[in-house]
Amino acid sequence: MITVASLAPCLGGALALSGIAVAASGRRELLIRWCAWAVGVPLVTGAFWLGRPGTAAIAVVVGVIAVMEFGGLMRLGWVDRVVLAAAVAGVVLAAWLAPGQVLRVVAIGALAVAAVPLLAGDADQGLHRLGAGLLGLAWLSVLAALVVLGASALALFVAVSIADIAAYFAGRRLGGPRLSPLSPAKRWSGTLAGAAAGLGVLAVLSALSWPTAVAVAVGGPAGDLLESMVKRGARTKDAGSWLPGSGGLLDRIDSLLIALAVLLVLR
Repeated sequence: MITVASLAPCLGGALALSGIAVAASGRRELLIRWCAWAVGVPLVTGAFWLGRPGTAAIAVVVGVIAVMEFGGLMRLGWVDRVVLAAAVAGVVLAAWLAPGQVLRVVAIGALAVAAVPLLAGDADQGLHRLGAGLLGLAWLSVLAALVVLGASALALFVAVSIADIAAYFAGRRLGGPRLSPLSPAKRWSGTLAGAAAGLGVLAVLSALSWPTAVAVAVGGPAGDLLESMVKRGARTKDAGSWLPGSGGLLDRIDSLLIALAVLLVLR
């Protein structure tokens, strides 16, 4: 059984080795990104170490930030964003405090999201606000899976993150056919190399199974493409600009979200 205690030494070692590699490369952008990881990895690991309360807390914080970034991409007003953030937080808290009521809480959140443009009588942008709000609820409520999956979700996050990095560098070096018009910079070569790296990480962490393998190899790239579609529709490169080396938080967790959804379906 995977535990946070068994993952912690692996995460610490990986962080240390990557720091040495980044320092040796001398590339400033990589150093900035590594510093963000050096802060984020212990914080997230500590939250998981505390069990469901800590995991729920970090999932709520991440969910609220992601909603604000998503709302910016979709040009939603503050009322829409606040209601959507409350709905996502409610689903996460239900997964912790009342697992049997998660579907009911999702339904209540969807009704609340729909009520905002309806009560405003928005005939011009109401349909856009409704569609964006429901997409955001379905997409970001998957963060509740962090509470349900526990240490397995942490292992999945590590594997997906390594897969993203491997896909980026392998795609640039190997070239080849593009993965999708949604993200012209991504190549099939990079996606396959990233999947192989992610599966290797799962094996090292003793978390490799056919559901986790499919989640990393298929769900990870699909999540990246989903956010690329949203950003292309918004005509912007990044979901935010506050996270050093990564743009916004949504840019960092896009692959994880669909990977979590796939794992939940296949478990």
